[in-house]
Amino acid sequence: MGLIVRSSAIHAAGCYTTAPVNKGERIAEYTGRRIGKEEADALYTDYPVTYLFGLGDGSIVIDGFCTAMFINHSCDGNAETSEDEDGRVWITALRNIPADAEITYDYCLYEGGDDPCTCHCGADNCRGSMYSHAEIKRRKAEARKAAKKKRGKRKAAKTKSRSTS
Repeated sequence: MGLIVRSSAIHAAGCYTTAPVNKGERIAEYTGRRIGKEEADALYTDYPVTYLFGLGDGSIVIDGFCTAMFINHSCDGNAETSEDEDGRVWITALRNIPADAEITYDYCLYEGGDDPCTCHCGADNCRGSMYSHAEIKRRKAEARKAAKKKRGKRKAAKTKSRSTS
């Protein structure tokens, strides 16, 4: 099976298979230099695009330098990633994939600062974000808490200004 990189409707460039891929078959390995998260943050502070893949707890990342780095996110991906016992990251088919199809997987991002990580996959079940369900839930709860705190400060300020008038 071969892979090629070409234009993608999801994001600039994508990774496509040149032959059919069977469910459960390994498609590619995500390779590159392994660096600490802090080093990656420093290296890519002003870069709008990165090809980083977090390992384990996210303290180590693969600074992608391979064909697999062009595999785009989809909320309904046809592949998934897994880390084996040797620390290698594989992209494996979730279902049979026809030749010439774009390979995609759910990035399930869990960090990104203020970046909304907007999703453009177009899947029927698109959640509008490349963040994981858990991260989206956490961010919404954090936003509600911040809004509630802000409302509390405004109420306190109004009460204080009324009592001093």
